[in-house]
Amino acid sequence: MIEKDDIAPPLNYHPCRYAPSRIQFRGPKSVLDEPYVAVLGGSETYGKFVGSPYSNLLSDALKEPVVNLGVMHAGLTLIADDPAILGIASQARLTVIQVLGAQNMSNRFYSVHPRRNDRFLGAADRLQNLFPSVDFTDFHFTGHLLSTLEKDASPAFDDLVAELKKAWVNRMRLILREIRGETVLLWMSERRPEDASTAAQAIDPLFVDRDMLEALSPMIGGIVEVVASDTARSEGLDGMHFWPSDEQAAAAMPGPIFHAETAAALQSVIADPFKKRRAGDADAPPNSKNALPPRVSRSTRAPR
Repeated sequence: MIEKDDIAPPLNYHPCRYAPSRIQFRGPKSVLDEPYVAVLGGSETYGKFVGSPYSNLLSDALKEPVVNLGVMHAGLTLIADDPAILGIASQARLTVIQVLGAQNMSNRFYSVHPRRNDRFLGAADRLQNLFPSVDFTDFHFTGHLLSTLEKDASPAFDDLVAELKKAWVNRMRLILREIRGETVLLWMSERRPEDASTAAQAIDPLFVDRDMLEALSPMIGGIVEVVASDTARSEGLDGMHFWPSDEQAAAAMPGPIFHAETAAALQSVIADPFKKRRAGDADAPPNSKNALPPRVSRSTRAPR
């Protein structure tokens, strides 16, 4: 428990909306009539409890607007179903999409809340048939649902995870088809895509692995991988802003150092995307989404 005097005062996130969306994004609201970069994602991109999330730091480094379209507790369901998010991304000179977990989206086995994608709404018949002894009315969050089902070590859980992975790739393809401009994926995590992912560990992006990312490579400009450094892992609550009652929630969120590492990794790739990410492909026309080799500048990791 930290002392009250050690806590920085809570932040004003200047919540704003972009029509026709009903979602509140972190402000101040951006002007969209000049070139900008858009960042899409969940709680990490929103930057809860952090004064300067990576989008702000990236904007300062690039000296151009970076529109923060991160949403607390968002999964792919919210992004895929929100026309404002996809519309703003389509008008951006480049869009960064945070790699989100496979658990927080509606699929053939269960449905989630349309805006709070971490909230479990109900099980489909096929999930009830896989786990006939489970009372699904006991669950309100996807994390609790999946960690409980995982404990059974049943082959049925492997079937569920396989479906989530398949649904994740398909939903990402849908999102990428809707965004007309160039896109870059952002892997922002304490683990690498090759590392094991379990519901019990709950390290996002849950269940997403290297093969899933590679399945998207023909549709994207590259993947920027930022794995938290030892310094970022050990920063604790330093520099974070929260009420005492939010201490546990703040501890689960990336702090200022991790955001700074993420901004630096993104800046090195997208400051001049045609020059840096199309090196060796000088004949490729600008803004040609499929022109660059998918492995160019594919991985940028923070030092560990």
